[in-house]
Amino acid sequence: MLRVTKLTDYATVVATVLASRPGSITSAAELADASGLEAPTVSKILKPLAQAGLVEGFRGANGGYRLARPASAINLLEIVEAIEGPLAMTECSLHDGQCGISSQCGVRGNWLRINDVVADALRAVSLAQMLGDPARARSLSPHGGTRRIDARLARP
Repeated sequence: MLRVTKLTDYATVVATVLASRPGSITSAAELADASGLEAPTVSKILKPLAQAGLVEGFRGANGGYRLARPASAINLLEIVEAIEGPLAMTECSLHDGQCGISSQCGVRGNWLRINDVVADALRAVSLAQMLGDPARARSLSPHGGTRRIDARLARP
């Protein structure tokens, strides 16, 4: 099963709390309370989000964090890559030629296409959309909450 790590999942939760408070500076302790996460976990998440330029940190007695850009200008791919690094479904999706069978492998092209589809899907969802009503989003989908992504795989 493919899934994002807990830390990435928690990063989206923390980011949506910040998105729900546009322009407000929120302390790490307040973020922990609002998200239901432990304070050390929130602190661990905020560092890479700040390094990626997704959140801004402010020091001092009234310090805390806020989104560096509007929630509509931050997508899920940015959050995933801030926590986990570049998206890669397989090793060869990220590094060409580092596999012992790459010279005779016929599946790399398809994995690259799949990687691109997943990246495009994550890129298409903004942090602002994550704040939306999930029941409403499911009702608007013709597939009852799932979206079909047509992809044609390359033949070797």
